[in-house]
Amino acid sequence: MTTPPPPPPAQNGPGYGFPPPQQQPGGGAQPVPGALGAPGPAGAGGFGPPPGLPTAPGLAPVSGMPPGAVPARTGNLRRNAVWAFVGAVIVSAGWAAAVMAIPGLVSSDSSPRGLRGYHLSDDFCTTGKPTKLLQTYSVSDSSAPTHHTDRHPALDSMNCSMSLKRTGGSDSEYANLYMRADLHKAVNPAPELAANKELYRARGYQVTDIAGIGEEAYFLYKDDGSGQYHSVYAELDILDGGMTYYINYTASYTEGKGKPPSREELRSALQSDGQDAVRAMKK
Repeated sequence: MTTPPPPPPAQNGPGYGFPPPQQQPGGGAQPVPGALGAPGPAGAGGFGPPPGLPTAPGLAPVSGMPPGAVPARTGNLRRNAVWAFVGAVIVSAGWAAAVMAIPGLVSSDSSPRGLRGYHLSDDFCTTGKPTKLLQTYSVSDSSAPTHHTDRHPALDSMNCSMSLKRTGGSDSEYANLYMRADLHKAVNPAPELAANKELYRARGYQVTDIAGIGEEAYFLYKDDGSGQYHSVYAELDILDGGMTYYINYTASYTEGKGKPPSREELRSALQSDGQDAVRAMKK
């Protein structure tokens, strides 16, 4: 019985390992180009594109240069770098000159403003006492005024709240008064005050600019109601540098049973009391 010949050596599966060694005359194995330890193209050290292909995408081999080499362009690059540096220096010098000539270029609407000598007190109900309005009203016996003062590196604030009763009026003629002053040390409050003014105007409040108080001041007023029931709101806002102050008055009334002061009377009283309060904040 004859023995069958041995099966041929197994080949590597598709996509795995290296191809089997090729036999060369004399029985020795021919190294596979590109395999580890096999000699590659001259100067490639076993890596790089096969001979005859471009050395880089879009660059054909240059005659007389070894494969893989890229033509030198250092002259153009050097000139471009020099001009870029010169341009940056010119722009920097121009900006520095502009800043020295016009310092406002480096500031913005959010930059903090000076406090202009304004300072807080521990009792704003005393410092900012609404003397003019208290000629028409008296402080309610049933509710004492409240005040609070806060100090912070970015914002100092003080406020006062009062319940008022109409002098000589009926028991139903009450009003509320609230005053507040802020010292903004980290931001400029002017844009917010301007926005507040426009928001009130959009909601139907009458807005009147007041001259001669601080940097800017305005008076707000609205008599809102339906039928015989009304709510009155009046407010004075003042801006001066980083200081903001406002005093607001609210009251309700029924037609035929007493009526709060008129719009002009409230404007005059709040304007007078506001001037006195901000003046006292500098003492």
